[in-house]
Amino acid sequence: MRESGVIQNYALFGAAAQMRYTEPVATLDADVLVAVNPPESLGKGIRVGAWPTQFVPAFSPLTREAMEQAETADFDGVPLRVVRADHLAVIALSVGRAKDLTRILALLESGNVSREAIADLAARHGLMEAWRRFESRFLDA
Repeated sequence: MRESGVIQNYALFGAAAQMRYTEPVATLDADVLVAVNPPESLGKGIRVGAWPTQFVPAFSPLTREAMEQAETADFDGVPLRVVRADHLAVIALSVGRAKDLTRILALLESGNVSREAIADLAARHGLMEAWRRFESRFLDA
């Protein structure tokens, strides 16, 4: 899709991306951040191989940065851009659902991201208060 010009950039994020850093997690689809112009020009979901895939236009400065700074990982011999662990954690923090908070804990426990890296990124994106609440609730007890 990138080579044909349908999208300008992409990166796997959400639960499917988390599996690069933690134990496998249950998910029904793969979420892919995309840069498209205009954002409405791309269908929301299609099947890519065996995976139902949801294409989500980058929706904030945080998600745009996450997509731009994604790393390339090997998935069964296929190179795929994947959002870094620190960005996954802070995106989850910004959404704040119970499953997102669980994702942050799993990423921390995996050792693939530190509290300091999350705090730095959260501060840059105006989420320091949310991070302090998370730390107080889950990490400082």
